[in-house]
Amino acid sequence: MENEICKISISTNWLGDEYIFYEDDKIKRVYDSNSLSSDNTEWVEPKQISKHNKDKIIKNCPEEFKERIMMILDYP
Repeated sequence: MENEICKISISTNWLGDEYIFYEDDKIKRVYDSNSLSSDNTEWVEPKQISKHNKDKIIKNCPEEFKERIMMILDYP
C-alpha cells in the first residue's frame, strides 16, 4: 500500500469532496455525486483537476505539506 501524505477536503454544503495524496505522487478523489450517491472513489491525474479545485486544495492544505502537494499538482 502506498504511503499517504495527507487528505484535503474541499467539501461544499452537504456533498463531500476529498483528495488523498500519496508519496508516489498518486491522487485519489473520494466524493459524493449527490445525496444518494456517496463515497465515490477515483484515481485522478493533476491535469484532471480544475484550477478552481487546485486553488481550494492548496488553500486547505496543512502548511507542512503545502510545498509537496504543490509539486504533485504542478501548481500554479
